[in-house]
Amino acid sequence: MADLDIAGVQEAIRRAAAVRSPLRIVGGATKDFYGEKLVGDVLDVRELAGIVDYEPTELVITARAGTPIDEIESAMGASGQMLAFEPPRFAPGGTLGGAIASGLSGPRRPYAGAARDLVLGVKIVDGTGRALSFGGRVMKNVAGFDVSRLMTGAMGTLGVITEVSLKCLPLPRTEATRLFAMSADESIRRVNEWGGQPLPLSATCFHQGQLAVRLSGAPSAVAAACAKMGGTAVEDTEGLWTSVRDQTHAFFAGAAAARAPLWRLSVGSTAPYTDLGGEQLIEWGGALRWLASTPRTDLARVRAWASSHGGHATLFRAADKPSDVFHPLPPTLAELHRRLKATFDPNGILNRNRMSTAF
Repeated sequence: MADLDIAGVQEAIRRAAAVRSPLRIVGGATKDFYGEKLVGDVLDVRELAGIVDYEPTELVITARAGTPIDEIESAMGASGQMLAFEPPRFAPGGTLGGAIASGLSGPRRPYAGAARDLVLGVKIVDGTGRALSFGGRVMKNVAGFDVSRLMTGAMGTLGVITEVSLKCLPLPRTEATRLFAMSADESIRRVNEWGGQPLPLSATCFHQGQLAVRLSGAPSAVAAACAKMGGTAVEDTEGLWTSVRDQTHAFFAGAAAARAPLWRLSVGSTAPYTDLGGEQLIEWGGALRWLASTPRTDLARVRAWASSHGGHATLFRAADKPSDVFHPLPPTLAELHRRLKATFDPNGILNRNRMSTAF
């Protein structure tokens, strides 16, 4: 089955490459909103599905790219394990390939690792139709250029991901969430302070004067942290963090209802809270700022502010997308991107312009 499916992907790419016709790679289509405007004929990879190998004692799972995230997490949960980067599920049907291609991570990311930190190996078909394999199914140091992680977050512009091997982590024995009433500046200070202490933090979220902090680990460690930190208990811990992970939280729902452009700002965790002309939700111990912009939002100022605090700003969702969704790259880095694109997709057919109209 796998060989036949891969052969079909290779043939589709070779046909498109021969006439330089763009292909739009689609799995669950749950992230079509992300990135630049979509162009090209659809290359549906959902048939590349199924768990190839999963041995819980080795803490590694290998699955084909079209495998639904829910299926993978269900199998891992039955063995007391998880995808620690908590891939966001914006709608039903999201796939493993889409999660890795987008490179997006959920609330646990600062404390358990990002998607690219947990990728051990990938198989792809490049823009010439070659089937390539990088990395493997074992946890070891990688010598040389780490192409497996390069594919994470490349938005399918360098190759069609067909299979992924990931590191698994054990599910926490217990979790609790504490809620604190405080200002944005105070919440940023406190979460950075707590982050430097031996406390079992696994997620933070600030919104409208309320800071939520998730604690995960051994029951004794979680209980001791709750007693030390104070705050009030949140009864539906799972519901809260699922809403943040999948963007069904009131903040995101409100932005969607108002059709407000949603910005994703990645900055230094200690960057001070700044009024950028819209409502904000703050995650990752202060390192991830979501901004629902309004007509008074100065977009040039938003990007300048993110840059000044060691980060970047991405237009994550918008009804009408401009041609500069992602933060402009410095010239040297932009040239590196062009060379990588030329190496893996010399005809420029895979998810053309998905990351930049420049390559």
